[in-house]
This record gives sequence, structure tokens and C-alpha cells, in this order.
Amino acid sequence: MTLSTLNRTLLASTVAGLFAATAMQASADLSSRYSDTDGDMVADIPSDESRWVDPSTLVFAYTPVEDPAVYADVWADFLDHLSEVTGKRVQFFPVQSNAAQQEALRGGRLHVAGFNTGGVPVAVNCGGFRPFAIMASEDGSYGYEMEIITHPNSGIESMEDLAGRQLAFTSPTSNSGFRAPSALLRSEYGLEADEDFETAFSGSHDNSILGVVNRDYDAAAIANSVATRMLARGVINEGDYEIIYTSETFPTTAYGTAHNLHPELQEKIQEAFFSYDWAGTPLETEFANSGEAQFIPITYEEHWSVIRTIAEANGVTYDCD
Repeated sequence: MTLSTLNRTLLASTVAGLFAATAMQASADLSSRYSDTDGDMVADIPSDESRWVDPSTLVFAYTPVEDPAVYADVWADFLDHLSEVTGKRVQFFPVQSNAAQQEALRGGRLHVAGFNTGGVPVAVNCGGFRPFAIMASEDGSYGYEMEIITHPNSGIESMEDLAGRQLAFTSPTSNSGFRAPSALLRSEYGLEADEDFETAFSGSHDNSILGVVNRDYDAAAIANSVATRMLARGVINEGDYEIIYTSETFPTTAYGTAHNLHPELQEKIQEAFFSYDWAGTPLETEFANSGEAQFIPITYEEHWSVIRTIAEANGVTYDCD
């Protein structure tokens, strides 16, 4: 744990140097399917009213997790509130992968969603996602850290020890589960994926954590907010894994809408998020485990600046068309 604290300090300076050197703030890279006349880096609501969508049933999806059924129950009360505010039926869509969630948005089958941190730029640029909220604590603070974890007695005590071992990522679009650790391993430690260490993709942070605990992987890059909630539910226990690296704080899951929903419906959806009373709800019970207690407004341009720069440091482009 002392190594983790030291690495947090080292990482802050490393990230600042790396990302300042690689790019000024990344520019919008929207698919040609969308327009951005106001320059806020997200798709405009179509000016042609005939393109507006006003479905009788809203489809909502939360970012993929190891057991989607658990989160159907967690979100049930909020979705009742969303239904009441919008006057629409609301259906929970238990997506199995980040790719499936992105495709559902792009294909017009998903209306309201929470996308994982690294998936937000993909959803914005390729799917017309319009993020407007994230979860935050009572005092308005928000975010999570990327951690690299290993199982006890793995023989891995430092980042250098990953050489020749296996490191699990979640998916190629994940910030903490792939992009941030890849950039930092390369820049700070000279470790290149699939050259200096073996990689695997687990599909979700839950799977990566359980994979380390069960010794399927030597180590994994994870979002610590997911681990905190798994600990609180008793899915894993203290001492099941060790932390060798902790990052600076990143923004967490972003919530938003498809760009072509009727403007009044988009306003109602935002109203539902910001008027929701968390007290005594399953949402409070689950997310209090990671210190979250409310939805607060955000903008993609401001709050995802560091995430876009991490993506640029990894050479990510959005060839959506």
C-alpha cells in the first residue's frame, strides 16, 4: 500500500508531462452523421423536426457489469422516477459488453445510458451521445482512480515486475481498464503490451477483479470504484488482492441521451436525473459504497478533457463512418 501511495504521486507528474507533451486539448471528431454548430464537441439536436424521435418506451442501459441482473434491481426505483417525470414507459436493457452498448446507441435502440469513462468519447463521436450528468458525493466531489492489482503471493510487487507476466485489461475503449494504464506503462516503465507483458481482455472491471482473485490473471487494471462496491456487497473480501499502482482521479460514468430525442423529452430526462431523491433507495445503497449520493451536471468539453488527451496519447482515432 505504501507503493501505491508513492505511485499516485509519481503518476500525477507523469500524466501531466506525458499529456501536455502529446497534445493541446483534443478537438471534436464527430461522425459526419452529426453536426456541432455551437462548438461544444457533442452532436446537436437535429434542426429538422422530422428527425426527432419521441418513443413510447425509453430504453435505458447502465455500463456493462459482471451481473447485469443485480443492477436491474439497483436502477428500478430511479427508472420508475424517470417514467413518472417523462410520462414514458422505461425499459432496463442489460448490455453484456461495451461494444453492444455502443452499437445499440448508434443503431437507435438505446435512448438513455450511462457509458463508462473511456467509452464516452466513442459514444459521443460515433453514436451522437449527449452526456449531461455524473454521480458525485454530497459535497460535489466525484471520480475514481485506476488501480493495478495482483493476487497475494503472485511475486509482483512493483510495476516493473509486470514484465513477462499477464495483465488483464477490460476492453479497448475503457479508460482505466486499458487506455490510461497502457499509456503510463509505456511512458513511465517502457513496458509495451504484448511485447513486454502478455495481455488479456476480461470484458468488465468485475471480471478483471474476480480473475485476479481467482488467479486467472497475474494482474489487472481496474476502476477502484467497482472494487469498492464489490467489497461492500461481499463479492470479494479485503486481502483478496493487493494494489501496486493508484492513479490520479478520473471522471466516472457519464449519463446522457441519444442526440435525436425530442428536445422537450431530453429536458424531461435531465429533470428526472437532477430531481431524483436518493434517500432510502437501492441506488443510494449501491453507490454509497463508492461515496456517491447525487447526480451533478457536467459537460463533455470540460470534464472529459483529460480522457480525450489520454486517448490521443494512445493514438486513438474515431473512424465512425
